[in-house]
Amino acid sequence: MIQDLSMVFGLCGGIGMFLYGMHIMGDGLQKSAGSSMSHLLEVLTSNRLLAVGVGALVTAIIQSSGATTVMVVGFVNAGIMNLNQAVGIIMGANIGTTITAWIVSMNQLGGALELLNPTFWAPFLLGVGAFVMLFAKKQRRQMVGEILVGLGLLFIGLNLMSASIAPYTDSPIFAKAFAALGGNPILGALVGFLVTALLQSSSASVGILQSLAINGIVTTNAAVYITLGQNIGSCVTALLSSAGAGKNAKRAAVIHLSFNILGSLLFGIVLYLYFVMVNPVMAASHINAVQISIFHTFFNLINTLVLFPFADKLVGLSQWVIKDEPETEKSQEYPAIHLDDRLLESPAVAVSSVLHEVVQMGELVARNIRDSVECIRSRDTEKLKQVHALENHLDEVNDILMAYLVKVSQLALTEQQNHTVNNLFYTINDLERIGDHSDNIAEITEYMIAHDLSFSEMALEEIVGVGNVVSVSVDAAVRARRDKSMEDVRVVSKNEDRVDMLEEELREEHIERLVQKQCQPPAGVSFLDLLTNFERVSDHAYNIAGYVKDEM
Repeated sequence: MIQDLSMVFGLCGGIGMFLYGMHIMGDGLQKSAGSSMSHLLEVLTSNRLLAVGVGALVTAIIQSSGATTVMVVGFVNAGIMNLNQAVGIIMGANIGTTITAWIVSMNQLGGALELLNPTFWAPFLLGVGAFVMLFAKKQRRQMVGEILVGLGLLFIGLNLMSASIAPYTDSPIFAKAFAALGGNPILGALVGFLVTALLQSSSASVGILQSLAINGIVTTNAAVYITLGQNIGSCVTALLSSAGAGKNAKRAAVIHLSFNILGSLLFGIVLYLYFVMVNPVMAASHINAVQISIFHTFFNLINTLVLFPFADKLVGLSQWVIKDEPETEKSQEYPAIHLDDRLLESPAVAVSSVLHEVVQMGELVARNIRDSVECIRSRDTEKLKQVHALENHLDEVNDILMAYLVKVSQLALTEQQNHTVNNLFYTINDLERIGDHSDNIAEITEYMIAHDLSFSEMALEEIVGVGNVVSVSVDAAVRARRDKSMEDVRVVSKNEDRVDMLEEELREEHIERLVQKQCQPPAGVSFLDLLTNFERVSDHAYNIAGYVKDEM
């Protein structure tokens, strides 16, 4: 009894250690490669075939198709990526996730290759990794330590699971269970689906199946059906991440689900007929961990090759399942904000998404400053109302982004990501202040219209000229933030010097005109107020560009 209980505890501990090892390793890999991976996803997806390769590479590096799919859902939701790009990455992610199965199957190396067996090295990796994590000063080295600890725990947990099961491999219950799963494809697939959905990781569930196969108790047909179910279960993460997101994000999750369901159905039917009608002996034979890796890889490669030509059909299917809202619905005047708390599961995606929203806020701010400058000359009262309305919207956006950034700042970020987040706090504040100045400029113009005040032709040209220079600066600052462009940073810096010089010169010249009574005194005060607002807008644009320069 005590021995049986000890085996149960060992099995639970082994599963826990294996899952925790995968989690730590994935976190370390994601933190070390997350930013570059999310950038790769954004840039290298114009060609669908290339997108498949990118999806496979990213997933192989960060060891999680779920994390890759969450990234895709986040980018689609934020409008950074379209569905045609997403479908290629989703297909590639299924191929990349097979790398974990190969890592686990390495554990079956033995005999003359004992030194290559990961279990032999696992305690050493764990020890070295823990030492590096505790004593390394640089974050990059600490992340390497996390990866080593994760690998060590993964293989120790796998070994503990196998050792706990080994004494019971001859038990009839295992033979009956896998005979039932192998004889009923739907039941086998359902077990694979439920375990994967529960663990939120197909890599983890495949690893557990392989640990059972190491002990020679898994039949070929049962392993095949369970693996197919695991591939469908891997879609749960994407479906959850799309809940509460936009329609296109939901469509990306539907593409992932339909891709895996269609592939699993196709393989399941063909293999069931093969096992029943052609090779029933093979169906009942036992399968090992390496053979599971081979099937897992073969399935995902063939599934991608077969369905790749029908990628557009998958996009169309997702649009049929998730339909557009009726045209009677009121369209949004301003771009929607797409920040989902589920993106916080992947720090790199969360930072990238909030950065996109900050740039979007910057584009609205730039639009408002342009409109307010234009109204000085045109005196368009309708456009002035739009300036005020947009400023109210920007205040709301400011609150939403600040609240989300607080959440992002509490994640396990790299030094670079943490630096970017801090700068985004400052950037949002500067953008909000530029919005306030746009509102001030509109109010000054309204005051002049209400009191029938006007500038001389020379004064009008001067103040609009300064406003145009400032508007160019704000545009360049937003582009610098979006593209990390040093060329735009230089434009802002050059214009800041120019605005400072113009502000000093025009202030003196206008005071001189007031003294000589060439301008109405109330209009003169408005001129100086406009000049002050423009100078401060230029300062805030310079600050935004400075944060980008600091990061580069």
